[in-house]
Amino acid sequence: MKSIAEMTLGELAAFVQSHLNQHGVEVVLSGGACVSIYSSGKYVSLDLDLVNVRSENIRVLRKLMRVIGFHEQRRYFKNPVSQFLVEFPPGPLTIGEEPVSRVDEVKLSTGILRIISPTDCVKDRLAAFYHWGDRQSLSQAILVAQAQEIDIGEIRRWSTIENKLDQFEKIEDKLASKDTWK
Repeated sequence: MKSIAEMTLGELAAFVQSHLNQHGVEVVLSGGACVSIYSSGKYVSLDLDLVNVRSENIRVLRKLMRVIGFHEQRRYFKNPVSQFLVEFPPGPLTIGEEPVSRVDEVKLSTGILRIISPTDCVKDRLAAFYHWGDRQSLSQAILVAQAQEIDIGEIRRWSTIENKLDQFEKIEDKLASKDTWK
């Protein structure tokens, strides 16, 4: 197996997830790291948001992360040989008011990567745009939509539930067009 220093973002996420899973702790990758993976590196994230699905006690996470060489620094976990930081946002695994609709599993050499789907990744980024006006998150949503197959109907439905259909309709063509970033 690769050393932690050589692991890509996805490989490190799968490694940490597999280690935690062996001890009954369930985490799922979300946030900017998903954008990085789904955009094939067009967006760069150096932190892994591993949502703590069952809200495992932080003391348990600290102990398990120490076993693989990570130590807590404020809200992040850092390994001295890795450029990536790991964070454990508390569960439940939701986007806006709804649970994540699908978690994908990808087998990597370092373990199984559990990651929110491309459609949920777009919704996650749009939530930041809708609720906080974060234009960078909108750009990230469009990057993922251009690189991956997404369910635009599901995003429309979710946007309606979030009371943001008007904003969705203004950007729908950017999400649906595969030519936006060429």
